[in-house]
Amino acid sequence: MRDANRYRPNVAFILANAQGRVLLARRAGSEAWQFPQGGVARGESPQDALYRELHEEIGLDRNAVQVIASTKRWLKYRVPERFRRHSSPQTFVGQRQKWYLLRFLGEAQEIRLDREQSPEFDQWRWVSYWYPLRCIIDFKRQVYAAAMIELAPQLRVDCRC
Repeated sequence: MRDANRYRPNVAFILANAQGRVLLARRAGSEAWQFPQGGVARGESPQDALYRELHEEIGLDRNAVQVIASTKRWLKYRVPERFRRHSSPQTFVGQRQKWYLLRFLGEAQEIRLDREQSPEFDQWRWVSYWYPLRCIIDFKRQVYAAAMIELAPQLRVDCRC
């Protein structure tokens, strides 16, 4: 599913622990680290997509988190041509994302990357709030910065990047 401008609706989330550190996950089979994210299916609300992705990607149920905040608007980024999937009739030029800031209420051992047959991630770690801006792939950096700056006050994180 995509919008008229060929942007795929997507949700992304920042999962913060009690110490204010955030979960960063490594894409399976690569050295690319990112926040979990995923598409919004036709007829699915962004919040329903958030909970589905939370379970699919890191194995948590909705009762393991508290939604602290979300971005006020959808944030967009374009996917460079070399990274686009052209095998699908639903080819999109980028993603428009609704971002959520979540407080993790559980224990680290509850995080499971192997709940799906083909896991998206093969490792995860807790990092400082601003660390992901240093390691995220360049074409996503601007949307990460916008989301993180908007959501940081809700976690009481210093907004000087």
